[in-house]
Amino acid sequence: MTTTAGHLDRVVARAAVARAVLLGRAAATLAIAGGGLRLRVQPGPLVTVLVLILLSAAVALVALSRDPHVVAHPLPVLALDATIVMVVLGIDGGDVAFFCCAAGASALAGVLVGFRALLPAAGYAGLGYLVAAHMLGAAPGAASLAGFVLAFPIVNVLAAVGAAVATAALAAHVELSVRLVASAQRTAAAAERSRLARELHDSVAKTLRGVSFAALALPTSLRRQPALAEQLAATVSAGATAAVRQAQEVLEGLRLDDPDHEFAATVDRICRRWADRTGVPVRCSVATGDLPLDLRYEMAQILHESLENIARHARAGSVAVELAYTGDGVRLRVTDDGVGFRVPAEWRGCFGLIGMAERAAAIRGTLRVVSAPGAGTTVVADAALQAVAAAGALS
Repeated sequence: MTTTAGHLDRVVARAAVARAVLLGRAAATLAIAGGGLRLRVQPGPLVTVLVLILLSAAVALVALSRDPHVVAHPLPVLALDATIVMVVLGIDGGDVAFFCCAAGASALAGVLVGFRALLPAAGYAGLGYLVAAHMLGAAPGAASLAGFVLAFPIVNVLAAVGAAVATAALAAHVELSVRLVASAQRTAAAAERSRLARELHDSVAKTLRGVSFAALALPTSLRRQPALAEQLAATVSAGATAAVRQAQEVLEGLRLDDPDHEFAATVDRICRRWADRTGVPVRCSVATGDLPLDLRYEMAQILHESLENIARHARAGSVAVELAYTGDGVRLRVTDDGVGFRVPAEWRGCFGLIGMAERAAAIRGTLRVVSAPGAGTTVVADAALQAVAAAGALS
């Protein structure tokens, strides 16, 4: 699997750089050689060369778009490209178009075969020196241009090396990016499994364990204490019903958040659904931005449980929900104008508050409840973003 993924990364990198090389060669040839058309007594050969370069680049780009794996077969591609270079040389002699085309061919070789492209690049450079020598010998008074003309062929080697380095760097970057994305996906999946396991353990598993104990005692009770057996059977039935209900609650809780959208949309959706069901208006104030996956899940659960507590106990006329960023953390505040209650010092028997506090602790946060009889209730959940990120990295 790793070998296949690494091969695909290299193919993607080579195809991307090959497109850039083909476009660059076509643009450079058009810009440099096209500028000399008016100076030509017979511009026909140069126009033919320019058309050939454009057509070959267009065909190559279409082929790469349809199947990037073309770059996995370098020898036929390089042979065809070498043929184009020789055709350009035959049509227009040793003009600047030939040098641009040869430099592009050397760069394409660097993309496809790496540093092994030094061999064809050296061949193009040698051919370039022969062409340059012929030009200098045939043109009168060209000695003053010798330094400029003889510098052209070495560009082939530099282009091959540069293209090979750029391709290797891009392939390494693509591979690293793929690994980071895969690692993030594995971490998110592991966190999701851990949350689901914790939810099932805290609710369904405990209920089923009680059902199991009652079921084990049934056979003995049937023989000795029929009345007790009847009670145990009722306990098993009630426990099974409770387990089904708890499993449904767990599944509904997992569906509260949609990681594909910003958390603000999740908060708004939870509030609207609750308001539609209860008829109590909810005023939402949610800051833009996103949160880590673990924090999103627990904050959505705390919001859901807070609203359910309001529906069951508060007799509220309105509710306000606020999600705000506070320095390096995030704060969820749920306020109602209901009957309120006297908050016990240790929350004994307040299983809803205890559950929300445990969820806040799971993301290394805190939960505060402020209430008084007749004064409504405010639930505040705070979590530090850096702490959540660190916890996710450790997992």
